[in-house]
Amino acid sequence: HVQLVESGGGSVQAGGSLRLSCASSIHTYSPYCMAWFRQASGKSREEVARIESDGSIAYADSVRGRFTISKDCAKNILYLQMNSLKPEDSGMYYCAAPVMFGDCPTRDSAHWGLGTQVTVS
Repeated sequence: HVQLVESGGGSVQAGGSLRLSCASSIHTYSPYCMAWFRQASGKSREEVARIESDGSIAYADSVRGRFTISKDCAKNILYLQMNSLKPEDSGMYYCAAPVMFGDCPTRDSAHWGLGTQVTVS
């Protein structure tokens, strides 16, 4: 049973920073592809960043250069460092793990945490 617990969200002014954390029951040193998604009010869930089983990293165009995904293998925690935040970054942020080993989580197929709210004004 996969458990994901996000934390670190909050309210910040534009230009500010937040660091999200995702405590995972999956050993992050395992070759799992993990990702962060977000969902703004009235919009569909979108991938923000992912770290693949080989360590390669991908970002959405809208956050590249501002957000950094990383993981602490010793603590089984996935992070998302968010800098230079903009109002359009507001939304619920979710940690995601794949349903099938070897895959990456997708919007339509993933294990999800409950999310952490980010509000940028």
